[in-house]
Amino acid sequence: MSIAVRPVEDVEELAAGIGAIGHYFGGWPTLEQAERFGANLPLERMHAAFDGDSIVGGAGAFPFELTIPGRQLRCGGVTVVGVLPTHRRRGVLTSMMRAQLEDIRDRGEPLAALWASEEAIYRRYGYGMAALGAELTLARGYHALRPPANPEVSVRLVSLDDAKELVPPIYDRTRLRTPGMYARSPEWWETRILDDPPDRREEGAAKNVAIVDLDGVPSAYALYRVVSKWEGAANVGHVRVIEAMGDDGAELELWRYLLGLDWVGNFRANHLPIGHPLLHALVYPRRALLRLYDTLFLRLVDVGTALAARSYASEEPLVLELDDEFLPENSGRWRIADGVAERTDDDADLALDVTEAGSLYLGAFGASELVRAGLVHELREGAAARADRLFAVPRKPWCPEIF
Repeated sequence: MSIAVRPVEDVEELAAGIGAIGHYFGGWPTLEQAERFGANLPLERMHAAFDGDSIVGGAGAFPFELTIPGRQLRCGGVTVVGVLPTHRRRGVLTSMMRAQLEDIRDRGEPLAALWASEEAIYRRYGYGMAALGAELTLARGYHALRPPANPEVSVRLVSLDDAKELVPPIYDRTRLRTPGMYARSPEWWETRILDDPPDRREEGAAKNVAIVDLDGVPSAYALYRVVSKWEGAANVGHVRVIEAMGDDGAELELWRYLLGLDWVGNFRANHLPIGHPLLHALVYPRRALLRLYDTLFLRLVDVGTALAARSYASEEPLVLELDDEFLPENSGRWRIADGVAERTDDDADLALDVTEAGSLYLGAFGASELVRAGLVHELREGAAARADRLFAVPRKPWCPEIF
């Protein structure tokens, strides 16, 4: 079997490439759905695997600007990766991953990021778990937040059209201070966030937008659905919070509004950030059912550029012995000191795979944690603690959206 990998050339090939993963999630996209998806994914960023004239796999990469500690950096946002079951276990995915990562590198994007449908798949291509999220379920009777409420805020509901002016600036303020979040283009807001096609509604429930004004300024927002369901005379429906964030002083009042909604049995939210203030604000935090899970996976495509780009919390020098089997040009020793990362012949302090470098990079995990897990090796006593201080961040990474 000879498999050729190349970018797709038209919307028909785009639809077929997406269909390789769509096969496992309910079916192939229509041409209209593929065109809508392609509003954010240029054809040249969608690779397809061909067996003769037939497309048997696909892998796309959005052009992202990702927040990293201290700044924003270009990143390939890997998406819709899949291989048809007729061609699995034949090296098709590896061929696509190699072509895609080389393309990301050649475009000057030092990072690649993804959400994994199966978390074990992508480590062998150098992606490390780089952020965690939490799923929250809270029964209606335990929804109260501790006082006092902020009297300077007000809440209003707005249309999806009006939200296009109000919501993006709030998102951007959060994004710019939070590693793991990425810039959203107007097309992204239009086709992925502030749209509400009937085929994407949970049990037919419409998408609502709430805005919190603090001193007359839009300062927090929530996208949510109210899913109504009755059992006899009891409403056992739920509020589904799709996305909620905002400025300090407004975000908590946004949740006070959401958890105060009537005619539901419980409240549900996915992809909450680690360290969310809601857990401290609940009167009954023990009643909140929380499930922790991996969200963003990160791959250092150009290790030197990526390490040099982020800020560091310490000026202590550190030498990493890094191994990258998939992109061997990254392998070697890298010295980080005084905000500069460069190759070196100095003795190494820590030895690690590029996968674990992805876990360290945004600050979700410390080197000491990874040493205890047997994934990073401390070559000099105290080096892991030094790396903990170096890679520390004031705000844990968060990615609120599956892409």
